[in-house]
Amino acid sequence: MAKTLRVVVPPHPLIAHWLTVLRHERTPAALFRTAMEELGRWLSYEALRDWLPHRREVVKTPLASTEGTMVEAGVPLLAVPILPGGLHLWEGARQVLPNADLCLDGIPSGIDSQAGLLLFFDQIRDGEGVVSILENLQQEGVDGRRLRVITALCASPGLKRIGEAFPDITIHTACIDADLDEQNRIVPGIGDPLQRLGIRSGQAT
Repeated sequence: MAKTLRVVVPPHPLIAHWLTVLRHERTPAALFRTAMEELGRWLSYEALRDWLPHRREVVKTPLASTEGTMVEAGVPLLAVPILPGGLHLWEGARQVLPNADLCLDGIPSGIDSQAGLLLFFDQIRDGEGVVSILENLQQEGVDGRRLRVITALCASPGLKRIGEAFPDITIHTACIDADLDEQNRIVPGIGDPLQRLGIRSGQAT
């Protein structure tokens, strides 16, 4: 059976709300930042739903024994925000990923063979940057089953490009917009996230 790129758009009203805040042209920088963080939190929460390693464990309450679920702390989890825009998604995601190791210098070398990775992109336009990073991870022996991509917004052309190269990837996003304009901007999109956050290109806050 042929593999197909899996793109998850959670039908959650909070995700839809914060996406709408991002879209609004009059959203001030501080609120735009908050919206990115909130999307990072809720999209990461959804991404972990069927992916985070866990085990059943019997515990004793003050009154009786019962069976519960514990996250497998021994399985490494790496968070890789693609700077600078992806950092704000991570700032929200860290609230549901307190034990993740943060990688701020790009893709680390010598990745543990059991490690799971979460990649944070502010948005996915034509997909070329994502494909380049996935190629680097492939060289490190990381396949799509160990990856989750978190992004505020995607464009259909970018998803097509990623799916052609890496069909086993799973992407969690707030929305898929159909088009790119002649300047490679997502339409209707959210504009330039760095500009709207007040960040100069190439610098992270």
